[in-house]
Amino acid sequence: MKKEENSPQKIASLSDAHQFFDLPKPKHPLVSLLNGRDMQAELCKLPQHHVLGFYKISYKPKLSGQLKYGQSYYDFDDGGLLFISPGQVIGNNDNDAGVCSEYTLLIHPDFFLGYPLSKNIKQYGFFSYSTNEALHLSEDEKATIIEIFKMIENELRSRIDDFSQDVVISQIELLLNYANLFYKRQFVTRKAVNNDLLQKLEEILDSYFSGESPLNQGTPTVQYLSEKLNMSPSYLSDMLRSLTGQNAQQHIHDKLIEKAKEKLSTTNLSVSEIAYELGFEYSQSFSKLFKTKTNLSPLEFKRSFN
Repeated sequence: MKKEENSPQKIASLSDAHQFFDLPKPKHPLVSLLNGRDMQAELCKLPQHHVLGFYKISYKPKLSGQLKYGQSYYDFDDGGLLFISPGQVIGNNDNDAGVCSEYTLLIHPDFFLGYPLSKNIKQYGFFSYSTNEALHLSEDEKATIIEIFKMIENELRSRIDDFSQDVVISQIELLLNYANLFYKRQFVTRKAVNNDLLQKLEEILDSYFSGESPLNQGTPTVQYLSEKLNMSPSYLSDMLRSLTGQNAQQHIHDKLIEKAKEKLSTTNLSVSEIAYELGFEYSQSFSKLFKTKTNLSPLEFKRSFN
């Protein structure tokens, strides 16, 4: 019974969402744009924990979660965008309690069927970001995003047919592409903070390999690093890629090779023993990674120091 009480409330369809907000049924069962300026109270009353069966893109006029570095803020305060994918558990802190959405776009995945966006939407990593990693908008960026929402709103007011669906999907794709562009800007404006996070990541990996963690837990994972840094795995990888050109998994591999070279060149341990100390279950997996990264087998590398 206790488990049921703690389980998130499921809002499976757009019709369910409209009913929850005491709104008329959506004109189209697979896409809907809610204008929060006319119904602020309704759009703020989401349950503490819920799971959606559709995509949700919200513009909020004010966002929490600015990152402070020294005495300076590196984020804008003209509101921003939040992206939620189907099946993502949304907690109480993810709602920015007391701050309602001005626009909320709801899209069922079936709306994209037959269109490239059905597959391509998986490439927009920000749907996997946490809410505290929302996209903060500058004044000019805000104007662009609001204009796209208004275009979608105008199109959805008329009857949706095959031609208008093409238009709406193009507008949604335009919104996502601008979000992608603006997130790249956000990584730049947070560069000082992110460089500190990069240094922290290196310290976490060094600490991991200097202790018993590889023996007890295996090689470090992206999930492990993201939890230590209090950010989502997707945001961590995208942030690292903006700084270094490599994602989180590649950083882990580089650290593994660095530690492997150190052990191969300074100890008498066998390749299998080194693989085990680094957290590999099978030495063949270690040898394959090492050969991929260095063009040498671990044994060839070790022999070059004898």
